[in-house]
Amino acid sequence: MSHIITIANQKGGVGKTTTTINMATALAAAEKRVLIIDFDPQANASTGLGLTKHKRIINVYGLLIGHYTVSQALVKTIIPGLSIIPSSIDLLGAEIELVNIAERESRLKEIIAPYKSMFDYILIDCPPSMGLLTLNAMVASDSVLIPLQCEYYALEGLSYLLGSIQKIKKNFNAQLDLTGVILTMFDRRSSLCQMVADDVRKYLGDKVFQTVVPRNTKVSEAPSHGKPVLIYDLKCAGSKAYMSLARELLARDQAKQNIAK
Repeated sequence: MSHIITIANQKGGVGKTTTTINMATALAAAEKRVLIIDFDPQANASTGLGLTKHKRIINVYGLLIGHYTVSQALVKTIIPGLSIIPSSIDLLGAEIELVNIAERESRLKEIIAPYKSMFDYILIDCPPSMGLLTLNAMVASDSVLIPLQCEYYALEGLSYLLGSIQKIKKNFNAQLDLTGVILTMFDRRSSLCQMVADDVRKYLGDKVFQTVVPRNTKVSEAPSHGKPVLIYDLKCAGSKAYMSLARELLARDQAKQNIAK
């Protein structure tokens, strides 16, 4: 059964795209069929996987406005088992163009529904906002994963985001759940980082992943080479963290399936 996960945070620079790319790569390495939907007009997930502008001509914007099908927009990456629907700057206009469409918040859900069975995991990388694109992603998803940078304003922004998720669950997608929160860019030498991490764990308990992604130079370098850090440097601390995160996600999903049985 496919698990569709929105990776979201209205704050930029917290590691959404990095988490999307590297968790998808780790899941593919675990022999899962994985699709990334790059739903951010900045298209960082696309470029971070080495897609040139030429390979992004057919993209998620054309998908939303009905010019292409999912099959036409799919691009296989260098990682076996991992595909992506790329993005482009054109997606900036989608929020305006969707305004007059009936049930506009369900547009992405309707488009990908016939293709869900092709994948074990579909990860949607969202823009740093709570606009119509992020709403579409959450309506189409089973759950939300929140990358959270350990900084002073983290809890304030997290509270707002969790409130938004509850509103979407109440009004548009009753099945929407919180997959969890992943602490990113963690510096063990910083007392502030540790304090924020402790506060988040106190607030959300086991919804916070045990895995913590450290601040790591190799993670920052990898996108400039068009590769996930797991391909760029498998042995670095960032790669080990994302492999651990994928194992933790798989274990959580397996536990849920066992309970459902």
